Amino acid sequence: MSHPTNVRPRPFLEPAYCKGCLRCVEACPKHCITPGSTLNPATGYTPVELHLDHCNGCALCVQACPEPFGLRLDEGISHLEGEFRLEDPTKLFGKKCVHITEAPIEPDAEFPLPACEPLVLKGAYASAIGALFAGCRHVFGYPITPSTEGAELMAKMLPKLGGSFVQAVSEVAAVNMMYGAGGAGVPAMTFTSSPGFSLMLEGVSYMIGAEVPGVFVNIMRGGPGLGNIAPEQADIKLACRGLGHGNTHAPVLAPSTPQEMLDLTMRAFELAFRYRTPVVVLGDGYLGQMTGAVKLPPAARRMARPDWAVWGDRPHRHNLISSIHLSEPDLEAHNEHLGRKYAAITKREQRADLYRCDDAEVLLVACNTPARMAKGAVEQARARGIKAGLFRPITLWPFPIDALAPLLTRAGQIIVVEASAGQLEDELRLALSHAGRVPPPIAHVRRQGGVLPQQSEILAKIEETQEAFA
Repeated sequence: MSHPTNVRPRPFLEPAYCKGCLRCVEACPKHCITPGSTLNPATGYTPVELHLDHCNGCALCVQACPEPFGLRLDEGISHLEGEFRLEDPTKLFGKKCVHITEAPIEPDAEFPLPACEPLVLKGAYASAIGALFAGCRHVFGYPITPSTEGAELMAKMLPKLGGSFVQAVSEVAAVNMMYGAGGAGVPAMTFTSSPGFSLMLEGVSYMIGAEVPGVFVNIMRGGPGLGNIAPEQADIKLACRGLGHGNTHAPVLAPSTPQEMLDLTMRAFELAFRYRTPVVVLGDGYLGQMTGAVKLPPAARRMARPDWAVWGDRPHRHNLISSIHLSEPDLEAHNEHLGRKYAAITKREQRADLYRCDDAEVLLVACNTPARMAKGAVEQARARGIKAGLFRPITLWPFPIDALAPLLTRAGQIIVVEASAGQLEDELRLALSHAGRVPPPIAHVRRQGGVLPQQSEILAKIEETQEAFA
């Protein structure tokens, strides 16, 4: 209801924000507020009760309330009525009342780059440069070997480009800084390695739930625990199946060369903003440190500020970044929405590189640095008359089963080559199971602790399987 102009508005209470501190009870000169008697099941607190028959609208109670939205003056719109659910911040203030009608503040743009000769770069440097060309100007991180070089280069470059590198006090702090930057709609990233990535997983889950973009470059090292700083592929299960609590998935890209470190980092930012999700670039310790020839892209990018961003200006008013859905049906609906997004990513974003697979009777499956050894083994096997091929998944999630399935009609043997205890093979088997495909026999070459599979080991396994089927 509206009030006459000569009558001061009276307070109303948002019970979900009341902690029962009773400061308003002490402040009210008319004794219009009393301690509550009913527990609010959404908060676990007992809100105060208002009896406004003698209220003179002095607003002393509002001034005394420590919660910014607890006691408020009734301006003619009651948030206690109708469809609003007090316990859910996404519904508390109703529909967005300001709509964007003008063009984006910073429209998408590409800036041509001058042609230059290839550079010889470390993988971590290549990833950092790819992020710069993708428009990233905000990097948050904590040093950890063997990924630190990427953060160091960003710390040197970003101030010259109007950006910011913040060395956080921990990986937990870094991921929450990424949440804030991503929520503002700006491209943000971090460089980390296995133990640091483990610490970030709670924040990753929050980002997935709140649909906040961000890029995580994880240069895997040996584990568990502190392990060592040598290369291992022991984070595949973490990235593909363990991104924090809840029903969480995010695209996982697996480069195998410094060139792909640059290209896939740029690709990661595209995916992050297309689907409003974190994206993981999963390298290994050798790949972060090895050097290689890298061609720069033809253009650099600048991303538009999204209409969903929490930026603080008029076009973005009433936007909210939140992963809280206290109502069970609302949280179920949100998870169903995320499930549809996962399905869309699975359908559209599978990527794989096929090397001599058209007539392959022995199919090697490998990614990251071990794929380089596997490729050499394919060449050696071919020289000995064995029709071998290499299937290299570039997306580990979603696993590129659509590209693999047609190869299974000819292949009589699959050999998974990896620097872990079967984590890549588990992803392969799970994808085959979900696709309803019965694979040929699966063998493997595995090394752990930072030891990589050797080309000679892989060739020996190929010849061993051939003898078994001879």
